[in-house]
Amino acid sequence: MTHTARRIGRSLALVLPVVLVLSGTLAVTMVPWADNSPSQVLTASAEGVSVPAKPPAAQDVLRDKLVGELQRGEAPGDVLTHLQREVDRRPSSLADHCAGIARALGRAAVDMYGPTKAQSFARPVCDTAYASGVASMG
Repeated sequence: MTHTARRIGRSLALVLPVVLVLSGTLAVTMVPWADNSPSQVLTASAEGVSVPAKPPAAQDVLRDKLVGELQRGEAPGDVLTHLQREVDRRPSSLADHCAGIARALGRAAVDMYGPTKAQSFARPVCDTAYASGVASMG
């Protein structure tokens, strides 16, 4: 009888820790209050680590500024003049982004004035990008 009890004891000694670890892990991950979304699944070493935010690019700052001017009621023609002046002032950093900014202004003008009135403000700033921004919304 002692031999059988010893064999059962050894088997339990090997199997029981594995069963306890697995059941404990499952119990912790399956509790109803656990948030299992990817944004909440972090490793312990990553908690509290902050990554410095990159400053916004010059073209993003300019686009937001000009769209803001438009939304505050400044005439689209004046805002396009501001865009042209900024591109003339800093061509190396803004010339490649002029068309994208002008398209954003065209879309914002459609939101403010509707497609017909917004199109009436079109000017040859950055080729026809403003007009294409208007057309994409209208």
